[in-house]
Amino acid sequence: MSPDLESCSSCHRVVPNLALAIGLCPACCRSGTRAARLRAEAVRRESRSVFDLPAAPPRAADGARCPLCSNECVIGEGGRGYCGLRTVHQGRLVHRAGTPERGFLHWYRDPLPSNCVADWVCEGSRRRGRHNMAVFYASCTADCLFCQNWHFRTLEPADYRLSARQLAAAANTDTFCVCYFGGDPASQMPHALAASALLARRGVRICWETNGTMHPRLLDAALRYSLETGGCIKFDLKAFDEDLHLLLTGISKRRTLENFERAARRFKQRPDPPPVIASTLLVPGYVDPEQVGKMARFIASINPEIPYALLAFAPQFRMTDLPCTSLRHAEQAEDAARAAGLVHVRLGNRHLLRPGE
Repeated sequence: MSPDLESCSSCHRVVPNLALAIGLCPACCRSGTRAARLRAEAVRRESRSVFDLPAAPPRAADGARCPLCSNECVIGEGGRGYCGLRTVHQGRLVHRAGTPERGFLHWYRDPLPSNCVADWVCEGSRRRGRHNMAVFYASCTADCLFCQNWHFRTLEPADYRLSARQLAAAANTDTFCVCYFGGDPASQMPHALAASALLARRGVRICWETNGTMHPRLLDAALRYSLETGGCIKFDLKAFDEDLHLLLTGISKRRTLENFERAARRFKQRPDPPPVIASTLLVPGYVDPEQVGKMARFIASINPEIPYALLAFAPQFRMTDLPCTSLRHAEQAEDAARAAGLVHVRLGNRHLLRPGE
């Protein structure tokens, strides 16, 4: 664990809970200055070069475009897309995985009730004796510096390949629901949607946990399965300020918030159980009550009944020098969310909260 106080490499102020991998205080992260942007780019290069992934979504002058997510990579010959699953051979886009025939994933049966982000508002929490098919897609459209599942980047697609039909066939009479997470299903939506079509016919509820960066038409298809089966889409809303979001995740917030609003506008079609749930990870020093308040106001402007889960942070990946979220931080964030007008707010991962400031 690093010392509690470090100085920002941009403004040189000494602040608590400064992640050494970032080197910038939260104010500078949000500032959009050239120094902050250059540092953010350097952080991303360091983070991704270890896994032979591009530092930013590629924009090759004479490449093939992948339209599946908000990154809209334009990949040059022999290059790789931001998620690592698309490349180009002889001018044509090649999918290493993420098609109905080849999903890069592993899965397991998770007994209900599970620790799902939506467990406090979903029907599955009342289905003891049955299970959730937890489907972990081993790729992602973002690059969160606090990723708790970052180890998927060390896996090879050839070792974890399963077709949509094979995945759906694994469901049995005790399978109540399926939840696609990862990584992120946004990077392999054609596979997830193909599996969902088969699982929905068998009465399995379809749920998603995602950063929401998929193409809007793919989101519509995902939401349709959730609405029809009694499942939900859980949007992981990382940060509200664009520059902070870019530094923490490597990508823009724009598509995530657009897709969230697109889905949430259909909330009233089936408010119980809620089809859309939001969550935010309370990263000490960075995702503070002010960020939560801004996000909550955005959510409440669409529908104040949308459930919002605030999750305690545990040090992972490039941010292992930060402490867990403090109880004070969490309570202030909860107060900010309620003050913004949200009716259903919950503190999750309470066992991780530490006492003190």
